[in-house]
Amino acid sequence: MMGVLVLGLVVFLGVHSVAIVAPSWRERMVARFGEAPWKVVYSVVAILGLVLIIWGYGLARLEPVILYTPPQWLKHVSFLLLIPGFPLLLATYLPGRIQSATRHPMLAAVKLWALAHLLSNGTVADVLLFGGFLVWAVADRISLKRRSQPSTPRLPAWKANDVIAVVGGLALYVAFLGPLHLWLIGVAPLPG
Repeated sequence: MMGVLVLGLVVFLGVHSVAIVAPSWRERMVARFGEAPWKVVYSVVAILGLVLIIWGYGLARLEPVILYTPPQWLKHVSFLLLIPGFPLLLATYLPGRIQSATRHPMLAAVKLWALAHLLSNGTVADVLLFGGFLVWAVADRISLKRRSQPSTPRLPAWKANDVIAVVGGLALYVAFLGPLHLWLIGVAPLPG
């Protein structure tokens, strides 16, 4: 059962690691086939990996293998770590002071999300999923120091972008504490 999750992580994080481990190969493929076809293939592979991750994680949750049992107080630490995560996620696409200060808000959000989940979940599947994303985000952040900044679709710069990122991010955080996490993931983060 764990094989599907591992395959999904290899496919998803693998395609997202091309710029880390083989940036010149990526550039050659874009030059050879064009930006749009590259993005189509990249997106299809990423979606396939994501589907495998979701399916594999769901299968692994049916027969969980416990590595560690986190103390209850770590759940509170996890909730605190996730508060800035959602605004950082939105700041990725909203040019402003948050984006300038963090330089790579998406990677910061992924690291917070992964660490928070590692602190409050202790199965093998959790360690593979969240640990894999944490290692990838750290590696990607380090590699960005030696490669050019990828172009990310962004909204136009506007004075209110930071406010939108914070307010929208906090609204998403509250929604995930409520029904959204249960609906999307099948787990209620707060006891009912």
